[in-house]
Amino acid sequence: MTRDYVDLARPFTLVAPALGFISGALTAVGAAPRETWDASLLVAPLIGSAMAALLNAGNNALNQIYDLEIDRVNKPKRPLPSGRLSIAQAWVFTHVTYVLALVLAWLVVPWPALSVSTGRHECFWLVAIAVVCTYIYSVPPFRTKRLGIWANVTIAIPRGMLLKVAGWSSVKTIVGVEPWYIGAIFGLFLLGATTTKDFADMEGDRRGGCRTLPIQFGVRRAAWMISPSFVVPFLMIPLGAWLGVLTGSFWWLQALGVVMTLYGVYVCYLMLRRPEDLAVEENHVSWAHMYRMMFVAQIGFAMAYLL
Repeated sequence: MTRDYVDLARPFTLVAPALGFISGALTAVGAAPRETWDASLLVAPLIGSAMAALLNAGNNALNQIYDLEIDRVNKPKRPLPSGRLSIAQAWVFTHVTYVLALVLAWLVVPWPALSVSTGRHECFWLVAIAVVCTYIYSVPPFRTKRLGIWANVTIAIPRGMLLKVAGWSSVKTIVGVEPWYIGAIFGLFLLGATTTKDFADMEGDRRGGCRTLPIQFGVRRAAWMISPSFVVPFLMIPLGAWLGVLTGSFWWLQALGVVMTLYGVYVCYLMLRRPEDLAVEENHVSWAHMYRMMFVAQIGFAMAYLL
């Protein structure tokens, strides 16, 4: 039974949000004015990292509840379509993880005000917005998952933009351009990159009434449409450094921008040389590279601000 709940949470997807939150926090530590190092600085980011993983686990469960008929076709071995867990059990898991995530979000306050009564609760309100986004993505009558590009938007906002800003909020205030500029980079990346998971799911999505980009425009055209998201956002890194918006190490940021842009071009090449493979392979290499690009970018930003 425990293994079934773990499968419901989809643990391999939980590392990215946890790392993203920590990266956002470490970026804030090194941002001007640079924070004086103290071990207490890590308390709020670690709480927030656990929160991000829990929220993503709850979101995964919520999505599977409303995707049951689709998953009977696309992912029949998952806990719900296989009958290993009931809908009622999935709802309990969803409610528990969402509540725990919101409680932890309330506890995320910047050092030295490590008190829920005196600290800023910017993280909580960002997470509350993210919860709303995850709800309207999966749940009727909104269910933006069936509305093409709006599905991408309601993924990119919480998992890209708000995640980075929430991480920043565990160390510094979010009032200012820098955290939102960084969040926009990751949000714009996910705006297109999140479609990589849709190509192999076209049959089930079509039956479930979800008009994803590959269904609306075809595999080849959709692949071309999302390609800019693998390149353009990362050009914003050196630009932000030149403009003085990004206050990390100038040359580290230039290097990160070059590395991520070249990596993105390579992934575009993998997608566009034989786009029809995107709809044939269950986990196309571009989907795996999407996660790897996230990891490289998250770690790269932290290094650019700490070194």
